[in-house]
Amino acid sequence: MNLANALSKWFTPGIGVKRWLLLLLLGVMVIAVSLSFAILQLAQTEVIARIAPTVDWFEIVIGSAAGFVLVAVAIVKLSRNILAPYRKVVQGKVIDAVYRHSMSQRGVKVVAIGGGTGLPSVLKGMKMHTSNITAIVTVADDGGSSGRLRRDLGVLPPGDLRNNIAALADDESLMTRLFQYRFNNGDLGGHAFGNLFISALAGVTGSLETALIETERVLNIQGSVLPATLEDVTLIASVKLPGKPRAITIRGESTISAAGGYIEQISVEPAHAEAYPGSVEAILNADLVLLGPGSLYTSILPNMLVKGIAEALRATSAYKVYICNIATQPGETDGYTVADHVLALERHIGRGVFQAVLANNSYPTENAGANTRYVKLAPPHHEILQRYEVLYIDLVDSDRPWRHDPQKLVRAILWLSEAERSRGTPSKLSIAPVQ
Repeated sequence: MNLANALSKWFTPGIGVKRWLLLLLLGVMVIAVSLSFAILQLAQTEVIARIAPTVDWFEIVIGSAAGFVLVAVAIVKLSRNILAPYRKVVQGKVIDAVYRHSMSQRGVKVVAIGGGTGLPSVLKGMKMHTSNITAIVTVADDGGSSGRLRRDLGVLPPGDLRNNIAALADDESLMTRLFQYRFNNGDLGGHAFGNLFISALAGVTGSLETALIETERVLNIQGSVLPATLEDVTLIASVKLPGKPRAITIRGESTISAAGGYIEQISVEPAHAEAYPGSVEAILNADLVLLGPGSLYTSILPNMLVKGIAEALRATSAYKVYICNIATQPGETDGYTVADHVLALERHIGRGVFQAVLANNSYPTENAGANTRYVKLAPPHHEILQRYEVLYIDLVDSDRPWRHDPQKLVRAILWLSEAERSRGTPSKLSIAPVQ
């Protein structure tokens, strides 16, 4: 019954299918007849003389050409009519959409863990090389638009999820630009449209998980963006303030760096918050896992402290790389070197979670501004150099040197990954002296 119903729809008058199917059939028949005459001519039999005594090679060629033209016209018209409904929702050229779809199951399986403004740099560069990308993002944010929605609507903060979804989408798409649009005035002032969209969709569908799937479909992104957990977690830090004898406890991601002290320890509440199963599965199935870049204490570690994430990182056979920030972050990593970043990670999640460290060794002054403080290299013979492959290379964005250049970053990542697959070492690239 379903088959009959489907067939009746295909042959409904006016949808532009029947005529072009008939033309296609006619073209195939013309080609078949022309080829038949050609075979008989080559066979040099008396049959062709009796069937069509006046047919010669010129007419056979003309007939074949006419048949191919009819087939080509029919295929083009059929394709346009069948694809017309999808053209309204798929951005760009049809061939680009077909290519993206065909490549969606190819390429190295990459998982990138973090949040903030750092992780999108990886995603923007990596999506040019593989469509098998999964971003695992913190949901501990409680400031700005995300914090307001979290308090007012009781939803998980959508800001980091939104930024990384946009990074995997087409930068030139109108939908992507709309998704990143931020209202300036009124009650909506400060809210990004994408944050409102995700929050509303979570309310309509009943879950953030479904909302993310539908958002990714609307923006037609390459890859997926997943939360580290679906539980409502709060970031808690033990901070040593200048001139104070004891560390104080600060609750809330947005207030930690604002305190202006030295972060001794960080944790999530509730401590038993479970990782989102899809995120754990992505890590276990990955070929390459990237930790960062992003704020060490408020973007990267909040993911790692969720129960199940660090355990999955230890269990996976993927090659795991920590990407160190280019500049220190006031209130979080003031004065930190590359070694200090790595030791902070070890202090919270232990050793052996990742194999390699990727860090910048270029410190330009042009466009840097007065407040940029670069993360300097680890001291010579430091203990982390014995435990990890540490690669130093120029990773700065020339326009915003406190951030990573996506293309430079991805080239270095792919080089490290290839070196690992070929059992090589990063010694081919020069390691700059400590400055």
